[in-house]
Amino acid sequence: MTFTLAIVGRPNVGKSTLFNRLVGKKLALVDDQPGVTRDLREGEGRIADLRFTVIDSAGLEEATDDSLQGRMRRLTERAVEMADVCLFMIDARAGVLPADEVFADILRKKNANVILAANKGEGKAADATILEAYALGLGEPIRMSAEHGEGMGELMDVLRPIAEAHEEKAAADAPEVDVDVGEDDEDAPRVPTRAKPLQIAVVGRPNAGKSTLINKIIGEERLLTGPEAGITRDAISVQQDWGGVPMRIFDTAGMRKKAKVQEKLEKLSVSDGLRAVKFAEVVVVLLDVEIPFEQQDLRIADLAEREGRAVVVAINKWDVEDEKQTKLKELRESFERLLPQLRGAPLVTVSAKTGKGLDRLQQAIMRAHEVWNRRISTAQLNRWLTGMLEQHPPPAPGGKRIKMRYMTQVKTRPPAFVVMTSHPDLMPESYKRYLVNGLRVDFDMPGTPIRLYLRDQGDKNPYKDKKSSQPSRLSKHLKKGPS
Repeated sequence: MTFTLAIVGRPNVGKSTLFNRLVGKKLALVDDQPGVTRDLREGEGRIADLRFTVIDSAGLEEATDDSLQGRMRRLTERAVEMADVCLFMIDARAGVLPADEVFADILRKKNANVILAANKGEGKAADATILEAYALGLGEPIRMSAEHGEGMGELMDVLRPIAEAHEEKAAADAPEVDVDVGEDDEDAPRVPTRAKPLQIAVVGRPNAGKSTLINKIIGEERLLTGPEAGITRDAISVQQDWGGVPMRIFDTAGMRKKAKVQEKLEKLSVSDGLRAVKFAEVVVVLLDVEIPFEQQDLRIADLAEREGRAVVVAINKWDVEDEKQTKLKELRESFERLLPQLRGAPLVTVSAKTGKGLDRLQQAIMRAHEVWNRRISTAQLNRWLTGMLEQHPPPAPGGKRIKMRYMTQVKTRPPAFVVMTSHPDLMPESYKRYLVNGLRVDFDMPGTPIRLYLRDQGDKNPYKDKKSSQPSRLSKHLKKGPS
């Protein structure tokens, strides 16, 4: 996962010009008139072999009210908080202005990694400004010209250690997935520790109660909540022992339908939530009992399954439901019908407001994590495969009989299996589903993603196309002649 670089500064210091140079395209409008950029623009930046996400922002204004300039400033400040590193640009020709000093103080408080760049620094006229820039307290300024491409090498040298540190942190935080297994591996799942806690992402539509649920789990009002939808903007993680198990829980922004996501900030927030799903081991899809299983809920659950994560479905606001038994039956029927790829996944009713049902949610998470780590021996799998073939033999498309010879598990997290077979390209999807559903039932793996791969073993007859070194009985008889 690449790091994110936010370019900020006063209006007309050359932010969009640098953005266009880093992404290699003229994506952002550039003009001598200040204030051309008003919202956030994101692109894939590159300097030599260094790749990252770069955000062009509106010019920092001193307005703090609800005017257009005030809203633009708040949007830019939010981008600064979400970025891994911030590039603060000043105009070397204009010198260090009082507004630059105010914004430098703000950036020191909002982002740990701030790089100072003096743009338009070509020529001797900028020498005095470079010396003034040290007074901002942001370290040595990079002298650059975004228009002419000067200073890119110096910027790369400063960014590289930040990129390496970000990669190390990402590798440390990333869960182990698609873990190779062998016959000697233990069947027990990996136990979460303080150093490697169980990673959980709570996802869902806006106002489903995700932040309220996490506050109740950790026992304090650490995350901002309220009746308004969309309060949470970026993925925030909290670490907590829950039921004696070390866990890191990610609170994510509510994910609306793509057509409704118009604001740049909301696009960044949803993107951050999707990254949280990829960094999770168990994904809790939180639904509102009054409007469960809407199209967006189904997309979110399907995303988690396609990413190969264990899934738990939690129905929130259960305390306001009157007909609980009838509603629960309807929910289970809808779940089986709308999400067949997650058949058997835990469905838990909770109340984030009162805390009721949280013990069942914790048990469901641990159960889903255990199944996600399930290991089955090759001997068991091949006995099972023989029974499945006898019960329902594979089809013979075009008259070609498909032979399934051997099966083994190659990975866990999620469980992945390989079947050696003839004509794997002719195997219909319906038969693969038959095998996957059989694995779920017979090896007690409800709800977890299961990967099944077919490989062509080919004809392994060692004597095919080989001439026998021993003469046949008939040839011996012909040589001897009639008796």
